[in-house]
Amino acid sequence: MARADRLARIDADRIAYETEYRAALIAALETTAKGRWGLFGHQGKKGETSASVATVAALISLGETIDDLRATLGLEPFSLHAAFVAARGPVRSDAVGEPKQAQAWLDRLNQQKTETL
Repeated sequence: MARADRLARIDADRIAYETEYRAALIAALETTAKGRWGLFGHQGKKGETSASVATVAALISLGETIDDLRATLGLEPFSLHAAFVAARGPVRSDAVGEPKQAQAWLDRLNQQKTETL
């Protein structure tokens, strides 16, 4: 029974962390959609600000914590975090800018939210 209780606590923590991650990512995306670059790292170090570096570091840390909890529970890695990490980094010069990319992410997240209701 102790193992089941421990796994239940880990799962509750995972759910709370995933909710926190989603809220933090949405807040960061909203800031980026308003014109603040750095979240996706399209311009490398040149586009970084202390705020964007801190935001990305917090998201990465929280995402890794979630993935560790998911591994303990035998679950797949956190797909939202994996998608965010994959979307980061330099892009071709003709790629959409970070504000448009952030807005597309927000639109997709809002659509997923309404589909699950």
